[in-house]
Amino acid sequence: MAGGWARDGAVSEQIEASINDELARMKARKSPVGESLTHCADCEEEIPEARRRAVPGVKLCIDCMAERDGARAARGGINRRGSKDSQLK
Repeated sequence: MAGGWARDGAVSEQIEASINDELARMKARKSPVGESLTHCADCEEEIPEARRRAVPGVKLCIDCMAERDGARAARGGINRRGSKDSQLK
């Protein structure tokens, strides 16, 4: 179903492109490598054995990792690829 001037399948193509962009961004994220630390690099609390086995190369405890993840800039969840708002500005 096309809407306005869009051709058939244009919306599906936009959704697919957004999904592929996000997957590529996630794959590009660096993951820990090497030996896991027994104590957190930030707060020096002990890292649980289960976490060290689950995430090889882990350097931070769960609390410090959650704090760092929260500090990252939030990404907009709006698909701006081809939206009318982005074309009007």
